[in-house]
Amino acid sequence: MSTEPLEPSTLPEHDNLPGNAYAYCVRLSGPLFLQTGRMIAHYPAGGGRVRFEPLTATSLGALVAERFSSPLYSRDWVVASGEGHVILGDRGYDINSYDLDDGNLTVRAANLLAFDAGLELKESIVPGFLTLLGTGKFLASSSGPVIFVEPPVRVDPEALVGWADCPAPAQHFDAGWMGHFLGAARSALLGTRSGEERQYDFTGAGTVLLQSSERAIEDPHALERLEGEVRRLGVGQLQRLGSVVQQEITQRQQG
Repeated sequence: MSTEPLEPSTLPEHDNLPGNAYAYCVRLSGPLFLQTGRMIAHYPAGGGRVRFEPLTATSLGALVAERFSSPLYSRDWVVASGEGHVILGDRGYDINSYDLDDGNLTVRAANLLAFDAGLELKESIVPGFLTLLGTGKFLASSSGPVIFVEPPVRVDPEALVGWADCPAPAQHFDAGWMGHFLGAARSALLGTRSGEERQYDFTGAGTVLLQSSERAIEDPHALERLEGEVRRLGVGQLQRLGSVVQQEITQRQQG
């Protein structure tokens, strides 16, 4: 990793910092949608300034309405505009840039860091994922380097970063695990789970993006989605859910 001090004149235009997979530099050439908390430094150019405006109170309201369609995540994003370089980081995770050419890609919401105004963002029908449509660049983080695979393939949900130009996955449960009553009961009661028991099943043409670690990046909105579903449950179901949650807490504390 390079220890040379950064200078605006030597910053990359759109690339990782030299020798550093955990920081990425973008030269602003138009509005950039950016997840809050991911900008670690910026260099304004030519005596100007770089502006960071919340989506809910931006001067670019028409652009936001056209390009960002996800109320659940709107409070977590800003629009960066102006002239200069913006350096992004994400808790020490690897950061990579990707290009879409009149395509569509669905990516885990917690992994998506930024995208330019040539792309349109929508919520995926798969909870915790967002879909990008159009032509442009976006940045995503991962726990370790990203691996690209083609369907048909089954993957560990914790390792999944996203998928491009292929149908949304179906859930596949291991036949032996499903057929073994005690194993199923143990999982329901104790919350045990792994990628060997449950996988995402991809079919058709396209590309699946995997991180080289099963450590999924935490989604701060997972709880909000669960709270919405909890209100639909009956008393007996709530009691069972409470037992599962308590068992999960105990298991993690012991681990």
